[in-house]
Amino acid sequence: MNFSDVYALGPLDGRYRGEVAPLVDHLSEQALNRARATVEVEWLIFLSTNHVLPGAPVLTDAEIDYLRSIPRKMDDADVARLAAIEAETRHDVKAVEYFLKEKMDASPATLGEHTSLPQMHEIVHIFATSEDINNLAYALNIKGAVESMWLPAARGLVADLTDMATTHAATPMLSHTHGQPASPTTLGKEIAVLANRLTRQLSRIARAEYLGKFNGATGTYGAHSVSIPDADWPALARAFVEGLGLTFNPLTTQIESHDWMSELFSDVVRFNRIAHNLATDFWTYISLGYLAQNLAAQGNTGSSTMPHKVNPIRFENAEANFEISCALLDTLSATLVTSRLQRDLTDSSTLRNVGVAFGHSLLALTNLRRGVAGVDANREALDADLDSHWEVLGEPIQQAMRAAAIAGATGMQDPYERLKELTRGHQVGADDMRAFIDSLGLPENTAARLRNLTPATYVGLAKELVALGS
Repeated sequence: MNFSDVYALGPLDGRYRGEVAPLVDHLSEQALNRARATVEVEWLIFLSTNHVLPGAPVLTDAEIDYLRSIPRKMDDADVARLAAIEAETRHDVKAVEYFLKEKMDASPATLGEHTSLPQMHEIVHIFATSEDINNLAYALNIKGAVESMWLPAARGLVADLTDMATTHAATPMLSHTHGQPASPTTLGKEIAVLANRLTRQLSRIARAEYLGKFNGATGTYGAHSVSIPDADWPALARAFVEGLGLTFNPLTTQIESHDWMSELFSDVVRFNRIAHNLATDFWTYISLGYLAQNLAAQGNTGSSTMPHKVNPIRFENAEANFEISCALLDTLSATLVTSRLQRDLTDSSTLRNVGVAFGHSLLALTNLRRGVAGVDANREALDADLDSHWEVLGEPIQQAMRAAAIAGATGMQDPYERLKELTRGHQVGADDMRAFIDSLGLPENTAARLRNLTPATYVGLAKELVALGS
């Protein structure tokens, strides 16, 4: 069977492959092997350039360039060769070690017959357990995926929302608390709330630490200190890990404890869930008619049988994919922090789902940004709904009566109860509300201010608040 999208088991490798394909460069099996090869190569170079191994050849600049080119130029033939080696070894990290040794054996064709690389087999993977390689490879790949792909997409969403909030900072909108008409706000202010919430999470994610260790089979530098007792192995390990751009974890079992992953994944989950809230709110605003869909921007047919409909599928798709991403990241976050005694292999299988988890989040972000780009305020519907709910002015009138009573005005007793009698269960219009204001005996400046108030102008400092958050 020839492979095509329709035969893919999962939607990220099938239907939605085009949306998430760049993640393959960071979170695929091939990317993992490339990162493993990178760590192995950099360890060899580190040991040589720091003269850690007595009697070992010192690499030339040309040899260092050759070694670094192995993972950088890894192609389909190399991937196939790695797979063939792993089929024999039944060990993925050992396969990378043997693959590198084959490349070193082939180096004279490029570097000349005097190169020392073929004689340096025993330096490859020296003092390393598989987890020394794996934990650094995963840290490098997750860091790359988050910083080069996920964060830019997430920041793009926040920028889109910030622009929309600024545009509609003064666009009045009826609020709904508990699903009921409530004190008006502005569309921009409500969008700014979501943008501000997402920004806080992005700040946390941007500060994430990506930890790594390189301390041997059970984290004791046992083989290191026996073989070369005079070396300061903790200091060397720190220098190596930090040289890769990671944060050094000085105390571990056989594995790096994955606590940093749990922290990062929990923060991404929180971002996902706030963005999910954004998707459901925009969906509801579309349902209320407050947001109108730009049909050309949405680019969809709508209902298969009801031609009048254009379904808000971008927001619905985002909802679904955020939920799948959260489910996976929640599981990863909960399970990765536990390893039986000094090591068990549950994390090995679990970690292979990181790419799927981030893929669904990235797909959701893509759809959410398209959804946001394809809607705009429906001023006619917003204004009509505001004008249908003059009862929402019961709040400011009641509070003005309280303030007037405190200032010494008479006849202001029972403000809540009087507004309740006027508004609850009754259709109240502009004339009714103004007649009620005139009957209260309020100080004239207060009464004039309330008479001029409408649901559309009762938005408080919403516009100013948008500016504070941008």
